[in-house]
Amino acid sequence: MKTALVVDDEPQMTAIIGFALETQGFSVLVAHDGATALQLLRQHEVDLIVLDVLMPSLDGLSVCERIRLRSDIPIMLLTALAQHDDVIAGLERGADDYVTKPFHPREVALRAEALVRRRRGPASEIRVGRLAIDPARRTVVLDGHRIELPYTEFDLLAHLAINRGVPQPWRELLRAVWGTADMLGGRDIVKSTVYRLRSRLAVTDDGAAYIRTIRGVGYLIPDLPQTG
Repeated sequence: MKTALVVDDEPQMTAIIGFALETQGFSVLVAHDGATALQLLRQHEVDLIVLDVLMPSLDGLSVCERIRLRSDIPIMLLTALAQHDDVIAGLERGADDYVTKPFHPREVALRAEALVRRRRGPASEIRVGRLAIDPARRTVVLDGHRIELPYTEFDLLAHLAINRGVPQPWRELLRAVWGTADMLGGRDIVKSTVYRLRSRLAVTDDGAAYIRTIRGVGYLIPDLPQTG
């Protein structure tokens, strides 16, 4: 059974989200503060984390950052409408999606299911030039260098590689990677994710050039012949 960890300092909120996730087939763990959430992660295997941004003592952004130091578990942030800067900060720290309060619990459950389902991905290896992507193991190797990627950056790279040679508009990347084409600040989110991904690919002199910007169109991985 899939297991989700719901982290929010409001018991009513965790109860609502927990029930919605259970209807989608999740087993649910609950934490009402960041420290408890980190402790539960040390004790249990978890497939998804639903994490509130505003919490006392240890906030959601700090929890997200600590989780990313050791795990690529999908993380969905819960934010208020006015917390757009926190959304960007969370995605920069490795969060994969966000839902804005107020929300429909069914939306949270369906997007949670989509995150877990996308994590499984296609089985066959993708090779472009000296870049090898294994969706089953979620590994990336560039010219012999293994690159550790957070969940969303991996999905973005895999989508561009599968569609190599074809420019991908930012709205298409939002739809394919984040599951929506209508995310608040979506263009900036895609841009910052591409920037971080390029930085990680720069383990080789020309690694960052694998992802090209097509001005006025979107982003592209060229259809390079397999080498190495």
